[in-house]
Amino acid sequence: MENYVLDWTSLLLRWTHVITAIAWIGSSFYFVFLDSSLTPPVDEDLKQQGVSGELWAVHGGGFYHPVKFAVKPPTMPANLHWFYWESYSTWLSGFALLTVSYLWNASAYLIDKSLMSWSPFAAIVVALSFFVVFWLLYDGICRVFGQRKHGDAVVGALVLVLVGAASYLACEWFAGRAAFLLVGAMMATAMSANVFFWIIPSQRKVVAAIKAGQPVDPLHGRRGKQRSVHNTYFTLPVLFAMLSNHYSFTYSHARNWLVLVLMMLAGAAIRQFFVARHGYKLGRNRHPWPYALAGVSAIIGAMVWMRPVATDSIAEGARSTSATIPVGYDAVKKVLAQRCYLCHGAEVQMKNVRLDSPEQLKQHAQGVYLQAVVTKVMPMNNATGITEAERQLLRQWFETGAKTD
Repeated sequence: MENYVLDWTSLLLRWTHVITAIAWIGSSFYFVFLDSSLTPPVDEDLKQQGVSGELWAVHGGGFYHPVKFAVKPPTMPANLHWFYWESYSTWLSGFALLTVSYLWNASAYLIDKSLMSWSPFAAIVVALSFFVVFWLLYDGICRVFGQRKHGDAVVGALVLVLVGAASYLACEWFAGRAAFLLVGAMMATAMSANVFFWIIPSQRKVVAAIKAGQPVDPLHGRRGKQRSVHNTYFTLPVLFAMLSNHYSFTYSHARNWLVLVLMMLAGAAIRQFFVARHGYKLGRNRHPWPYALAGVSAIIGAMVWMRPVATDSIAEGARSTSATIPVGYDAVKKVLAQRCYLCHGAEVQMKNVRLDSPEQLKQHAQGVYLQAVVTKVMPMNNATGITEAERQLLRQWFETGAKTD
């Protein structure tokens, strides 16, 4: 019953998390586009009001004319829309999902004893420390170098080193699937912390100064804008880390930390292409195709580097021959009893899957084949030590009819 409740909780949290993430990313992407696409106002009245840029757009059967005031509007509007609950809701639902999916069963989902044999409590503490330590170091880098000459380039380089180090440590200490997700959650935490500690407070200070009739310090706007720009470059790397848990060939690679860094770097480069493209369309900069080329090249390079090693023709022929020899239920049962019944037997049925009877095994035969042979994600983190020979036995059993009688 507990597993059933956890499955429903995970489903609803994941649904909520995706919805709120779409809202946050959508609004973030829109405002980056808006800010990059503004043109100087033509109307004299807008100029006199202090408008620094305007945009005309058509959508949903209507025309829109947003304008931006460089420092402050002539008067504070009665209804001012804020954008922060999208961020907070995404983080809260994501952390709850991480807790249910990984921290709740840390011994199965977070810990890989072939890497680090520590207690669930220790693993959870170290995992959560990634969020805190990364934020403190990232925030410190921005504070120290962010306002200096060439500060953006320095901050970008240092953050790349920081993310690379975190990726390496996470993949050395935790199960690959959890490590990728942990790095993504770490960066997403920094994104939400940017909103909570910098972007919204900066905007509140500007609003408070306007209401009090005091001069507005433009530094608040610049600081908020800097962190907002960082968030937009974090977005695609975070999304890759979150989606990677469905593709075991990424996190199960021998150099999985490098795979993660390469793909996140590709995502950041591709995001830069789209950001710079807005300005290019207005003639503000050169065509940003090198960023797209760099991102796509990194992805193609990873695909070539990670390609499966060709199997020796003799060994391949031997496998093809053996695949024609039927494997009976008794042989498969021995493997399942030793490697799978712990989580899918009479006492525990993770994901409502039970394999300790011919009827149940027949029902889940394709799932066993996909999870244990094709993707090799099961047993989770290979906690029960299934061998390649046993996986091939399961393959042979399935490909010769998956008989259970």
